[in-house]
Amino acid sequence: MSRIGKKIVVIPKDVKIEVKDKIVYVEGPKGKLTLKLSDRINVEIKDEQLSVKRVADTKMDRSLHGLFRALIVNMIVGVTQGYLKELEIQGVGFKAAVAGDKLNLSLGFSHPVNYVIPAGIKVEAPKPTQLIIKGIDKALVGEVATEIRAFYPPEPYKGKGIRFVGEHVKKKVGKAQATGK
Repeated sequence: MSRIGKKIVVIPKDVKIEVKDKIVYVEGPKGKLTLKLSDRINVEIKDEQLSVKRVADTKMDRSLHGLFRALIVNMIVGVTQGYLKELEIQGVGFKAAVAGDKLNLSLGFSHPVNYVIPAGIKVEAPKPTQLIIKGIDKALVGEVATEIRAFYPPEPYKGKGIRFVGEHVKKKVGKAQATGK
């Protein structure tokens, strides 16, 4: 049995979980999420505890077992606490501003980069060089953060660009320093 999949999930008091027609509905103080289950996975709710069961013992079923249990736990954490990703912008003149449902980035290009913030995601810019991305869907928060980072990933020579807070960028030695001139 999957080590992750066999663990029982304790449902918090302020979370309602319902399973109908292979769809899991999770509702909490921060919002609602849904997840379509595989035909190979069953979910049972009993006494404020949720357990994930698999239909057979094939390799695919074992991998799906742990996956769907982890996805359900991520949904519970999302509707109770939410998820957060922080980005920092480094570079002279590089900055970000949020205007309504759009993120305006000045990244040294000849034009500003405008990014439409998807529904269910909140982006804050407490400083012009800092972005905070919040939401209840873990995958969507990570996807938005990665899309924003992809506009100007940190480059290895000067280190400028958009990076996750705490991300280390290994710098390379430039051409002039490498040859000793």
